[in-house]
Amino acid sequence: MYKIIGFQAREYQNTIFNSSKTQNTLVCLPTGTGKTKLAILLLIERLNKFPKSNIIIVSPSKPLSSQICEEIKSNTDIPKEEINLLTGTIKPKERSKIFSKSKVIVATPQTIQFDTQNKRISLKDTSLLVIDECHRSKEKFANTVVAKEYNKEAKNNLILALTASPGATKEKVSEVCSNLFIKNIELRTETDKDLAVHIQQKENENIKVKLPEEFQTIQASLKGQYKSRATGLKMYGFTKPASVINKTDLLSYQRSLQQSIKAGDFLAYRGVSDVAAMIKLNHALGLIETQTPKALQDYFKKLETETSKASKNILSNKQIQSAIKQTNKLVQENILHPKTEKLKEIIKDELTKHKNTKTIIFANYRSTVNELKQILSEISHAKPAILIGQKKGFTQKEQLNTIEKFNNHEFNILICTSIGEEGLSIGSLDLAIFYDHTASEIRKIQRSGRVARVKPGKIVNLITEKTLDEAMLWTAKRKEAKMHNLLNYMKKNLEEK
Repeated sequence: MYKIIGFQAREYQNTIFNSSKTQNTLVCLPTGTGKTKLAILLLIERLNKFPKSNIIIVSPSKPLSSQICEEIKSNTDIPKEEINLLTGTIKPKERSKIFSKSKVIVATPQTIQFDTQNKRISLKDTSLLVIDECHRSKEKFANTVVAKEYNKEAKNNLILALTASPGATKEKVSEVCSNLFIKNIELRTETDKDLAVHIQQKENENIKVKLPEEFQTIQASLKGQYKSRATGLKMYGFTKPASVINKTDLLSYQRSLQQSIKAGDFLAYRGVSDVAAMIKLNHALGLIETQTPKALQDYFKKLETETSKASKNILSNKQIQSAIKQTNKLVQENILHPKTEKLKEIIKDELTKHKNTKTIIFANYRSTVNELKQILSEISHAKPAILIGQKKGFTQKEQLNTIEKFNNHEFNILICTSIGEEGLSIGSLDLAIFYDHTASEIRKIQRSGRVARVKPGKIVNLITEKTLDEAMLWTAKRKEAKMHNLLNYMKKNLEEK
């Protein structure tokens, strides 16, 4: 009989464990409240109930899979050689051998998908499939493919789906539940009694800054061109006012115009180009409002390398040419975005008060991450490092090495893109700063979960007034509240059925 070692299950974990022992369950818990520990409780129960079975845990990235693998080794008495990590970097034949001798397999879903499709492994004897970060389980994603195969093949099938946030719309949550054959939902928020006693105090502060006049001049030039093109879209039947047209609308317009072209309406070619230009202008506007002058300068340079009609039309416009000159001037004179100035103040103040403060900073763009590292490096006692995804230049080894050095106090500031939001265990943090914002309730929840895991912490939202920052922040908050209401409603409906 296998046993758990190293931790005592909390009341809410035991309650959810008992609920998920006999039915496929979606578990929604705040980041840092022990979703992996819950999986460990269930995998021990399943291995003891079905001694000849194995367990598969799929997780979206190699670093996260590696961390989960180590956590299982540390918290169970299952022989370590029988708990193994499978990724695409291991040769297929070797993966097959490892799978056959393992009791617990932690892998990326793509690896399990490829190996089942190529008949290298069988899921017949797998008694539990754990799907981490299950909000990724869309129709054709590997999670979904693996779940379907498992549901069809396993003799004693049971699915445990884990996430901090499955989505804010009934369609999104229903899709996840349908794709993973979910029959039961377990939701806990930080206000639930059984979880609240384990939640550390988390202070939230919104710090607002005004966009300086020289920035507003660039903003006005970009908005002027954006509105001009929006007016032109009326001839194609798109009458929504320019002030409320967002990126989602533009992508919808683009698809509609492409359908018109297929139907033989060649006038729609110009409309497609205008919409493409608006998407680019919208992006540039977001950069000057919420990022840095250098980020906008880099984007203008990128447009200069493009051959599309939309890019050429933008760059040939006198208003845009003026905006480019003004942006270059800001960069040359080393004029920072007011949020960057405020960020420097916060870091200086924190490190003056507490030299051991550990801070995580979230920014949406790699260029901003690199720039912030350079700027913060000049502050006394600041030891910043960056953490970015593998597609953006960091290998798995570099990611884990950076996190290890941060946990060992070789760095005290971690500046991240979205890779820092999801799953990866980054240890105890004192302060999280959102340099910019996202309309995604999933990403907001994951960012917020980075602080106050084992001790009180603070979240600082840097917000440029009357810009995309404000819109994104409040949209994410509204969607988060909607998600919790929706999950409670769906849980009740499943229970009634």
